[in-house]
Amino acid sequence: MQTSSQLMHHNQAIIPEPVLDALKIREGDAIVFEIDQAGVHLRKAPSIDQAFTQALQGTLSEWDSVADDEAYADL
Repeated sequence: MQTSSQLMHHNQAIIPEPVLDALKIREGDAIVFEIDQAGVHLRKAPSIDQAFTQALQGTLSEWDSVADDEAYADL
């Protein structure tokens, strides 16, 4: 199956319904564009547990120093 859409103002495009159905995405879902030599691939982004992410953030302060920034700047 092939379907198309048109690029609109501010580089926005409507994702055709067959694509939404195939990816099982709906309004508010995050999507990912993967670019490789074969082309550009669109997929649904995995959901993020916001409460866990915020709770985890407070435990990462041991790596938040100038010395760490310098040591890992090239990564």
